[in-house]
Amino acid sequence: MNDIFTARGSVLIAGATINGSTVDIAIDETGTIAGIGEGIRREYDADVVIDGSDRLAVPGLVNTHTHAAMTLLRGYGDDMPLAEWLTQKIWPLEAHLSGDDVYAGTKLACLEMIKSGTVAFNDMYFFMDRAAQAVDDMGLRATLAYGFIDLGMEEKREAEIRATEALVAHVKSLDNPRIRAAVGPHSVYTVSPEGLRWCATFAEEQGIGIHVHLSETEKEVVDCVAEFGKRPAVLLDECGCLTPRTVAAHCCWLDEAECRLLGERGVSASHNPASNMKLAVNRAMPYRWLKQYGANVCLGTDGCASNNNLDLMEEMKFAALLQKFAWNSPTLLPAGEAVAMATAAGARALGTGPGTLTAGAPADIVLLDARAACNTPLHHADSNLVYACNGGAVMTVLCQGRVLMHERTVPGEEEIVRGAAAAARALVGRAREAS
Repeated sequence: MNDIFTARGSVLIAGATINGSTVDIAIDETGTIAGIGEGIRREYDADVVIDGSDRLAVPGLVNTHTHAAMTLLRGYGDDMPLAEWLTQKIWPLEAHLSGDDVYAGTKLACLEMIKSGTVAFNDMYFFMDRAAQAVDDMGLRATLAYGFIDLGMEEKREAEIRATEALVAHVKSLDNPRIRAAVGPHSVYTVSPEGLRWCATFAEEQGIGIHVHLSETEKEVVDCVAEFGKRPAVLLDECGCLTPRTVAAHCCWLDEAECRLLGERGVSASHNPASNMKLAVNRAMPYRWLKQYGANVCLGTDGCASNNNLDLMEEMKFAALLQKFAWNSPTLLPAGEAVAMATAAGARALGTGPGTLTAGAPADIVLLDARAACNTPLHHADSNLVYACNGGAVMTVLCQGRVLMHERTVPGEEEIVRGAAAAARALVGRAREAS
């Protein structure tokens, strides 16, 4: 078993099912899909052969909004109003975070994502150099942003600028094609217009993305209009933060004009339905408008403190059901569109390739158990993936042709779990001693 995880040569997945057809998938030494189709195995002499029989092959999932290391806060505070949840539970505990905590929490997040079929994620948090180390160790793709929060204070803004510049320089120094940096202005209510403009300019200069929270709550919109005389999306646009490289998370309280604006700017809007329902933001993302006006709508889990897992397969179901319920339309966001949100749209948002199983695409591949109860009967694969299965149906995961999980085994899983549990206990202990 260890050989399959350490191998770095060519790979052949033999006899997997894609769209009802049995095919072989050939992967070259660069981690690229070299060929796909019936009988491809006769043309390739691979270093590693994976039996794809009784397996459904789908593109690797892409989580476009999370705070990975918040796995350590899973279950620490639940069933509370958002403001109290943040001020009484989350922020006081985060004040005691260390780089070691972020490393342990991010490794746990990567493990959880691998085990549920996610191969790439968009992360915003703190101590992101340690997050990069965890991602490198685990073999996933990630776009990492330091959470830029200046609260309108010039001295704090200068500190956030230095932290952002340091992260971007660090990530570039790694020269790892799987790990990218982004600029992370937290939101219009935590970052001044001056800070937003700096973030936009720096992102453009560096050729990197922007990761921002947008219109998650009605209060955010009301307060923004009261302070600046304009809605959040308009403010972000005037500060230069709405671009084709921008991922805007939540987008629950956008009006139709703002949805049109996001479409015109080529923004990716990350739908996080589980978190939005759990925190009772009282409105679902206006998916129909965003789709109508051409925004790239993708999918995210948010952090584990407000979800409380990183299973993007579950998130597909939540997205499809919430949109139908909220907008009273049983045809809105059908299963095939939900799968595309979690794959091709996410890959487009993060620039990781087409997010499809096609020749020339990165070999980011997930194999699911076609014999699982949730896949029986197999009338329509997309329907089962979205409405019936969860991450437990994922058997094998490859990222850039490297096997990260096979037959539900991830190397070092027990050690990762023990390390994260110990880090969480120590973090809570430090917070209690300080209170």
